[in-house]
Amino acid sequence: MIRLITKSKSFRKPSSSSSFLSSISPSPSNPFSSSPKTTHIPNGGYLYVQLLGRNFASLRSQIGSRPEVSSGYCQNWVNVRANGTLGSQTRSLCSEPDRESIQYDVVIVGAGPAGLSAAIRMKQLCREKDVDLSVCVVEKGAEVGAHIISGNVFEPRALNELLPQWKDEESPITVPVTSDKFWLLTKDRALSLPSPFDNRGNYVISLSELVRWMGVKAEELGVEIYPGFAASEILYDTNDTVVGIGTNDMGIAKDGSKKENFQRGIELKGRVTLLAEGCRGSLSEQIMKKYNLREKGHSQHQTYALGIKEVWEIDEGKHEPGAVLHTLGWPLDPKTYGGSFLYHMKDRQISIGFVVALNYHNPFLNPYEEFQKFKHHPAIKTLLEGGTVLQYGARTLNEGGFQSIPYPVFPGGALIGCSAGFLNVPKIKGTHTAMKSGMLAAEATFSLLHEGSRMEKYWDALRNSWIWEELYRARNFRPAFEYGLIPGLALSALEHYIMKGRSPWTLKHGKPDHEATNVAQFHSPIQYPKPDGVLSFDIPTSLHRSNTNHEHDQPPHLRLRDPNIPELVNLPEYAGPESRYCPARVYEYVPDEEGQPKLQINAQNCLHCKACDIKDPKQNINWTPPEGGGGPGYSIM
Repeated sequence: MIRLITKSKSFRKPSSSSSFLSSISPSPSNPFSSSPKTTHIPNGGYLYVQLLGRNFASLRSQIGSRPEVSSGYCQNWVNVRANGTLGSQTRSLCSEPDRESIQYDVVIVGAGPAGLSAAIRMKQLCREKDVDLSVCVVEKGAEVGAHIISGNVFEPRALNELLPQWKDEESPITVPVTSDKFWLLTKDRALSLPSPFDNRGNYVISLSELVRWMGVKAEELGVEIYPGFAASEILYDTNDTVVGIGTNDMGIAKDGSKKENFQRGIELKGRVTLLAEGCRGSLSEQIMKKYNLREKGHSQHQTYALGIKEVWEIDEGKHEPGAVLHTLGWPLDPKTYGGSFLYHMKDRQISIGFVVALNYHNPFLNPYEEFQKFKHHPAIKTLLEGGTVLQYGARTLNEGGFQSIPYPVFPGGALIGCSAGFLNVPKIKGTHTAMKSGMLAAEATFSLLHEGSRMEKYWDALRNSWIWEELYRARNFRPAFEYGLIPGLALSALEHYIMKGRSPWTLKHGKPDHEATNVAQFHSPIQYPKPDGVLSFDIPTSLHRSNTNHEHDQPPHLRLRDPNIPELVNLPEYAGPESRYCPARVYEYVPDEEGQPKLQINAQNCLHCKACDIKDPKQNINWTPPEGGGGPGYSIM
């Protein structure tokens, strides 16, 4: 097979003078060969550059160069009204001659650490066994790493297994941890506690930089990576077996009509499909419900937290490369689990963030404002003063741990990484476990395709791996904090220092996060200080730093199952919590023509954090993938 996609063109938005694009003659049948479009987003005030030729032509070039080209199946047709609400939904299998299809041996959704580890491991096995299996990775971000955000103190255990020579290959892992502190904050003081994290041998990194490097390694092995394409649907055969994914159509207007640059989505069919979408992946959630994977794995519901992060450049005299700090306590109330992290990176940069568990009770709590408030603590502000914010972002993370691992295998594929949920909460790490799960899934996939074994081998390998042992030993840490901060610290200290994960009991999680929200009458509104523009900032300023952009004229990707719930339930009973839990001001109540508050959805602000899909009290918001390439544009997160 001829590869027509180069490393630079798959990882970067090409300029309008790209030789690749200029080789495509403009024609009515190829509207993606036109010059780049620039659209101003009115609500957010951000410049959205939609490079229409990027990667689509190279993906379409595979059609015809492969012998396996066919019409696919369409699935989950959804009637979406113009206001973003869901109409009736039916499922059908039908022939679509206008939608082209490419066949691969393995299709991986998501170019994060799990997806790329799976892709790399697959190709390594192909080389070891002299077998030719095709591997495709599809990524909704405009480039690899654009949607990747994490702390991140990186444990290299899985990378040591996957790419043992990584230290000799110019990886972006260059800052070893040099100190490790843990503080309990009061309003004015920082009390030092014994650090339970043991970060010796770990590194302070940017995860978005790491996955870009991993993407290069994957392509060098022959993996095909297509950023800028959102996997929007699962493809099934007549036996209800997953046979791949479909990317969403591009060039659809907000009213549903086709614009001049319309391009039909493409089916990427695989003998095995691995879902590596990250926390609360939209396709992964569908798969878990369809095949009852939580019930099959005898697992509890997943629990989540929202992490909000900034990268600062600070004065050189204050910078200590490799210094690591975690805090608990202020400004959160004692019943709300959460805390902060502050990591010194390279080049005078620090990574500072705040994590709030989404099972908080008070509907007036605003995670974004809690973060802004935190930066004014006397022990923190002295470090930040004189510095500059470089980037901002937010993402939810799995906190359910061992109790919430679903059965990860489904007919035709498997869940890997945070799509399943392997975060180690007491370590505050999930990258190494995500990578290892991708590697194990790749080994099971290779055995299936080459030796005729069963995909269930992945489940067996997981339970016999260090992932399972690690998460089992950490299983009681997160649920211990259901009882509040002080009991949680006491129970977790007992687990960590005395029982060492071998206690004869397993604690259960409380209510699902959306059910944990109390009605507003039990709480008082929280008055947050106004941002000073030096240490704390308003949301529009932060959004600008996230490089977030979406094509404004497209169907809403944030859809209400019932358009009446916001005004009839959320606002009167819960004081409109969606206007506070979202770290991008996507949701706000504005007066309508009659002066009555009406929910307005500013979908173009969306950071793809998935908090709304998790925390809405009535589970009324359905997050779906927007047009490929939209969303944040992280580079050092």
